[in-house]
Amino acid sequence: MNGPAEVMGNRGTGRVEQSWRSPSTEAALRPAVDIYETGEGIVLQADVPGVAKERLNLRVEGNNLIVEGSIGIAPQEQMTALYADVRSTVYRRSFALSNELEADRIDANLKDGLLTVRIPKRADLRARRIEVTS
Repeated sequence: MNGPAEVMGNRGTGRVEQSWRSPSTEAALRPAVDIYETGEGIVLQADVPGVAKERLNLRVEGNNLIVEGSIGIAPQEQMTALYADVRSTVYRRSFALSNELEADRIDANLKDGLLTVRIPKRADLRARRIEVTS
């Protein structure tokens, strides 16, 4: 099932909500994603094996984070697969971002097929230490 997940930073409780929405008619693989909350924001880790940095498209449209990437498999001419577990070479996921997050400060890193996206919380919503005086 393709669809967006909502990443919410509700005052210390990161939640992910799935809903159905087909982003396009092209069949796409849905990469496995782990999402967790830190004191600074939300961290999203997606498995996108075979996707090179140049073939990765990460963008924000409105309040949606779109992750797309394609695997660089070039089939040889005159060859057809007798059997293929995976026929699509495109990964796609969509995530709705809470307004508690700073979409303009998203940072992403791709290493060994693992895409790590850091989405910071607004500064006024981050946990902070309060000094106690006597």
